[in-house]
Amino acid sequence: MKRLVITAIALLLSASAVAQDNGYWKATSNTARSVTGDIIISGERLSIYFQPFTIADLRELNAEEIAAVFNFDSPDGVHGKLYRLSIAGDRKFLHKNTLCGAEETQYMATAVQGKTMQVAFFSGSKMPSMKAEDLNNSSALCGTYTYSK
Repeated sequence: MKRLVITAIALLLSASAVAQDNGYWKATSNTARSVTGDIIISGERLSIYFQPFTIADLRELNAEEIAAVFNFDSPDGVHGKLYRLSIAGDRKFLHKNTLCGAEETQYMATAVQGKTMQVAFFSGSKMPSMKAEDLNNSSALCGTYTYSK
């Protein structure tokens, strides 16, 4: 019985870590309010401005990658993921804005801390390097956005 309880707790904790970026997220940064508006992440689907896109969960981000891409006051309790997606460069959202200019958006990274999520979108077919020195010399990072629950 004790083993069953421990297993159930472990499954619940792992499920909450996997799904922590799922749900409805309200745009809170200026860029999010002017480009995407509120977003919804649900399993293998991202909805931006009522337009659904399929996403594929690639991997978890480590602490160094999260620190290189995102701006949190403290790294405590921040969990991140990298996703693959495809959003055409000519796809317009709020105020006729695009995510990556005329380039196709092919990757999305998320980082969640409590009720705050930051999202970064990347162009290019090559998986983005999440190292600070590589990001400084790359045009693949299209922008970062902040949302809250």
